Amino acid sequence: MEKQFLPVTREEMHRRGWERLDFIIVSGDAYVDHPSFGVAIIGRYLEARGFKVGIIPQPDWRDPDAFKRLGRPKLAFLVTAGNVDSMVNHYTAARRRRKSDAYSPGGKAGRRPDRATIVYARKIREAYKKVPIILGGIEASLRRLAHYDYWEDRLRRSILLDAGADLLVYGMGERAILEIAEGLESGLSIKDLTYVRGTVYQSHSLDRLGEKIILPSYDELLASRELFARSFMIQYRNADPANGLPLVEPYRDGYVIQNPPAEPLTPFELDSIYLLPYTRTFHPIYEKEGGVPALTEVKFSLVSSRGCFGGCSFCALAFHQGRTVQARSIPGLLEEAAAMVREPDFKGYIHDVGGPTANFRKPACRRQKKRGPCPDRLCLFPRPCPSLEVDHSEYLELLRELRKLPGVKKVFIRSGIRYDYLLYDPKKEFFEELCRYHVSGQLKVAPEHVDPVVLEKMGKPGPEVFERFKREYRRINEKYGLRQYLVPYFISGHPGSNLQAAIRLAEYIRDMGVIPLQVQDFYPTPGTLSTCMYYTGLDPRTMEKVHVPRSREKAMQRALLQYNHPRSYRLVYRALKEAGREDLIGFRRECLIRPPGRKRG
Repeated sequence: MEKQFLPVTREEMHRRGWERLDFIIVSGDAYVDHPSFGVAIIGRYLEARGFKVGIIPQPDWRDPDAFKRLGRPKLAFLVTAGNVDSMVNHYTAARRRRKSDAYSPGGKAGRRPDRATIVYARKIREAYKKVPIILGGIEASLRRLAHYDYWEDRLRRSILLDAGADLLVYGMGERAILEIAEGLESGLSIKDLTYVRGTVYQSHSLDRLGEKIILPSYDELLASRELFARSFMIQYRNADPANGLPLVEPYRDGYVIQNPPAEPLTPFELDSIYLLPYTRTFHPIYEKEGGVPALTEVKFSLVSSRGCFGGCSFCALAFHQGRTVQARSIPGLLEEAAAMVREPDFKGYIHDVGGPTANFRKPACRRQKKRGPCPDRLCLFPRPCPSLEVDHSEYLELLRELRKLPGVKKVFIRSGIRYDYLLYDPKKEFFEELCRYHVSGQLKVAPEHVDPVVLEKMGKPGPEVFERFKREYRRINEKYGLRQYLVPYFISGHPGSNLQAAIRLAEYIRDMGVIPLQVQDFYPTPGTLSTCMYYTGLDPRTMEKVHVPRSREKAMQRALLQYNHPRSYRLVYRALKEAGREDLIGFRRECLIRPPGRKRG
């Protein structure tokens, strides 16, 4: 039987014999029916449980009638900005408008509004006064409580309130959305669904709530950045299902209540989700525009895990997917790979086998399996926890089995590899086979910085660990006669970094002999420790003051990482003068730039 897309038009509904849908998903992305896209997962998951689901992708947000395209749903509208926060999708870290959108047909920008979740929810309410509206996706998940908004440079309240929605699902939402769907189908009101883990709701009373944590009110947070930092750490320590408690954020007219996170999925449950009957491509309505660019990198990739215990301060994974690693089974992944091989446009290359961190395939230690991650300790920072279990054997078995599949020429790993975790493995088999079979000429790793103060704020290991990794990588490649390179990623302008630290990083890049083509200027997105530092000027873990580079200094730090580019010259010159490092202006080999108006010679 030919696989069908979920309906996006009335005609497609009628072809299935459907007159009315149970759920309508409104998304800021084009519709791609592939398990790397959240809309496809939630839609297929509900469909597999017997619900009728349709999708309105990228509606014209200026027209309420665009939200009536599939009629009024029987149970609810599900609203998401898409796979990426709409503001991150639209703006660079320098707040400049992006010129393209990989999640839109033809890569064209402008197909969704700023703050898409809020705009869509309000338009739906305009079109249908009393229909339940449920928010989800990364934009809603990371804005579920009061949060710093970089684009307006102010604290905003919970997105649930600004959107005027009834319920918000945070994290990976399969468990929560199924429980909500079954509750609504049984006749419960959306207002009665206050018990679902992994959700946020609004209430005017706390009478029925048992054990809970009362956070500072929104008004108090507006008045005190220190209180915001303390509130953030309470949320951070309650982001695990094993030990999280309900959190209550008071507002003038009521409360926003966050239930504890949903329980992790088992390997069998994860496999069943990723083996649903996806067409694994974009909807045919996008053919004329050249398809959807975001599909290209992931079409022949396998998602093998969720969650990450790495604890990087600038990453929102702890708030979204959680610190408990959930892994799929080897048989389930092999079944998906075998189906992938049979696709007509498969050329023999599996582009990725990974997740947030590719070489995390199980919880960090035995304790985590029963009690969840430690609320006040990190597994890898400042040094590996004595209880950390480092073992790549199961991941290695998976990769070996994938390489054996008929029709597979090469299996690449393009998800992030946590290089310090790799080094801590006493067995060298994985490192050797990674270099021999799974690198496409270049291995991308993320040391992020070299300055100890900055690395401490980032939650990343010291530069000596990366140097050790570089030596081992070089040794293995030489052993097998391979010419493969490391591509290190660095972040500029992170809290804790002053001009001296940025210059130290520029000197390190100079000594490597390779200028990075891409540099990530720190982007203060909601839901990260680093963003909390950026807004408050405090490290919420210790409440100590942190240097925060802003505007002009941030631009100088960004320029230093590509000091040899002509457009960087003015900012690099200014940075070196301000830092008293004129010794790096000249014609000697160690200099970063030449004097103004002078040529090399």
